[in-house]
Amino acid sequence: MARGTPALIGWLGLASALLVVAVSVLVLLFAPGDVGDHGGWHGLLWMSLLRTLDPGTMGGDQGGLVFLGLMLAATLGGIFIVSAFIGVMTTGLESKIAVLRKGRSRIVERDHTVVLGWSEQIFTVVAELVQANQSNRRSCVAILADKDKVEMEDAIRARVPDLGRTRIACRSGNPLHPADLELVSLPSARSVMVLPSDGPDSDIHVVKVLLSLGSLGAAGEGPHIVAAVSDSTNLPAAQLAGGRRAQLVRADELAVRLIVNAHRQSGLSAVCADLLAFAGNEFYLRLEPKLAGTTFGTALHAYDLGVPVGLRHADGTITLNPATDHPITSTDELIVLAEDDTLIRLAGAPPRIIDGAISNRLRHNPGPERTLMLGWNQRAPQIIELMDAFAFPGSHLLIACPDPVDRLIASTTNLTVEVSSTDPTDRVDLEALDPRACQHVIVLSADGLGAQEADARTLITLLHLRDLAESLDQPYSIVSEINDDANREIAEVTRADDFVVSDKLISLLLTQLTENRHLAAVFEDLFNPTGAEIYLKPASGYLLPGMPANFSTIADAAARHGETAIGYRVHAEFYQPPAYGVVLNPPKQSPLTLTDKDRVIVLAED
Repeated sequence: MARGTPALIGWLGLASALLVVAVSVLVLLFAPGDVGDHGGWHGLLWMSLLRTLDPGTMGGDQGGLVFLGLMLAATLGGIFIVSAFIGVMTTGLESKIAVLRKGRSRIVERDHTVVLGWSEQIFTVVAELVQANQSNRRSCVAILADKDKVEMEDAIRARVPDLGRTRIACRSGNPLHPADLELVSLPSARSVMVLPSDGPDSDIHVVKVLLSLGSLGAAGEGPHIVAAVSDSTNLPAAQLAGGRRAQLVRADELAVRLIVNAHRQSGLSAVCADLLAFAGNEFYLRLEPKLAGTTFGTALHAYDLGVPVGLRHADGTITLNPATDHPITSTDELIVLAEDDTLIRLAGAPPRIIDGAISNRLRHNPGPERTLMLGWNQRAPQIIELMDAFAFPGSHLLIACPDPVDRLIASTTNLTVEVSSTDPTDRVDLEALDPRACQHVIVLSADGLGAQEADARTLITLLHLRDLAESLDQPYSIVSEINDDANREIAEVTRADDFVVSDKLISLLLTQLTENRHLAAVFEDLFNPTGAEIYLKPASGYLLPGMPANFSTIADAAARHGETAIGYRVHAEFYQPPAYGVVLNPPKQSPLTLTDKDRVIVLAED
């Protein structure tokens, strides 16, 4: 019995065979006259077997007293054996179902995506993978986490109700244990994502998981691995643990860059979310033999749908926003922004460019600005350092937070930094800072608090700021950091100009890299402050305000400034979800009219 259900079934089968043979032998010995009437010895064995398995069979038996008595004995023994067999089978099935519900069975899949770990980011990751695989006939996402399988499945069904054709296979296990990693069939997987855990030690967890993958050989061969580290100082250790197949995202650096750039050009976060989400427009790598031997300027107007933004060369290097006379070789892949790769198509005729709508207005050169930073967290020193690099000499930064932080601020070149011990949620203290004298306001999420409590404090601060700005003709721009993307919808009543939800953006970026590892160099260049970056510039620098035009005209105007136009943002829709006025990769010839308050989204050096 200790050997489990298979052993019990075997013993019951043996008991049945012994009972059948014993009854048949006894009939042969004590009632030989009845043997001939029932088909001989082989017929007797068959009769004994039927009466053992089905008690109702003996109802029509005829013969001597001994024969009938032995058949009755076979039936009674069969009742016991069959009842025991049914009980064993029922118990065994229940036990097997319980084991399966624990998520300890190995999945049998190929070309699937593996996610290691569990956090709030898992729902964004699953939703994006479902969107990415919606055109596939069958796809699978395997999740391994130290959590109950049923709880994981229920949570995913509640937060991501429409899974389309994607099957979600949850397994309970610790990603730090190599034996548990075997449950998700790593050798046959397409890609592996190491999800950062919630809490201050997320980088340590990521490094340990990467080491576990290395112990199985997954870091040296097999699927490529993507992961994110919060602290850039942990990047070398994580890269060493992950090996050559690991692609690592510096989460804090990305968040810092977005916050700094968004405070200067509202809407950047919405643009990045559209670029990184599979539901919107994303980057594709495409060989275009018909464009070989031409220039990038020719490629800019070569597509009906799709915006070329750069080139990927044969050696794997990336060139974003190349010059219009940059040659395209037969081995170069075009980096094309499109809604789907099936929608990218070459134009049949040259585009119609409305030269009379192109603006010759001189661009405004920025001068010294005043910025108010409310709150403090671990990213604040990096934010100040990057703001100083971008700031016009003579700019001023006022930091308002309850704690003394002077010693944490490095020396600056272009910024004059002032610190005020103020609670940003206090209306009286906030008015004393005189935010009306500032052009920009940055609201940081506090460390040391839960995501919900920190977002609640941020929301209170935003309400005070918006109320103070109501009386201004040209109110300051407000960029806020939000922890939980679900709170963004609540915070929209404050009408802040932009919200940076860094965790969501990191999840989107990791998901993009699991689907196409070659995009890592594209995003690294795109988010690097030394290369071509995303800018939202006044539309009046490209088109005459109110003049009918099309996107081909905008693209041509941007190319004259050495920029690549990828879309625009409508000012009247700044606060309307889900796009917030952002339109990427519009049809080239569709008519449009922009005002001086609208923005053109470009890739540019500055």
